Amino acid sequence: MSAISAADVHKIVLACEAGMGSSALVVSQLKKQLKDLPVTVEHTSVSRIPADADLVICHRSLAERARQVAPSHPVVAFDTFIGDPAFARIAEALRSGAAIEA
Repeated sequence: MSAISAADVHKIVLACEAGMGSSALVVSQLKKQLKDLPVTVEHTSVSRIPADADLVICHRSLAERARQVAPSHPVVAFDTFIGDPAFARIAEALRSGAAIEA
């Protein structure tokens, strides 16, 4: 497991199977939660994780693939698209300046 300092997170990428659908809903939710912070949130397919992502979020079923595609990026896995505690944990860490465990 790796960690990233909240101060080092400027771009969060939510990676999913195709880069649309459920991930767009999660991205919208995260943007609302983080709107007062200097963080951008985008979504993409797991095969196209951009090099400038600071933190990658993806469904647990895609986590290993995301780690293979972007081995130098911390990857946080979640289980459910709506209301997963991982999203609240990330938002709280960004607000408090704590490290985000991946």
